[in-house]
Amino acid sequence: MTPRVIGLDLSLTATGIATWDGRPTSTIRTLASDGDQRLRSIMVTVRADAWDYINSEPIELAVIEDLPTHAHGAGITGMVHGAVRVALIERGVPYALIPPATLKKYATGRGNATKPDMRMALFQRAGLDLRDDNQVDAWWLRAAGLDVLGHPLVDLPKAQREALTKVSWPAAVAQ
Repeated sequence: MTPRVIGLDLSLTATGIATWDGRPTSTIRTLASDGDQRLRSIMVTVRADAWDYINSEPIELAVIEDLPTHAHGAGITGMVHGAVRVALIERGVPYALIPPATLKKYATGRGNATKPDMRMALFQRAGLDLRDDNQVDAWWLRAAGLDVLGHPLVDLPKAQREALTKVSWPAAVAQ
């Protein structure tokens, strides 16, 4: 059975989600005029996606694109990370943080890949043409989690897969 893994590309304005059951990826869009209610909206949506209602249990892993090193102290995106992490903790879902350069290296072989490069890699490897870069990142985050759990979605060169060894995976995830 394929492990239940979600991918999350967190942003206050457009959070990309790749759900555990392989449904089409989606984006949670929020409006600045909604103020801090945007945090709750994202948290509630992620909390719902972090639960397997069919089996009445939490998913096995959430993979989140980490903040860029220079932005770790940034307030707004950091707040979204905090709200989503609380939702995952409440559901008992272990999570891993993947730095953007590591995700890019995993997906394309280059840590400095552009958004179009990520999209093209998805199209070439999986035949998916997603036009929303948040969804593209979320798809690759989910793929990384499934790969680490021994259920890769696509065939990648060993060098690209080795990028995942730099990630600090939760104890529940054996590499």
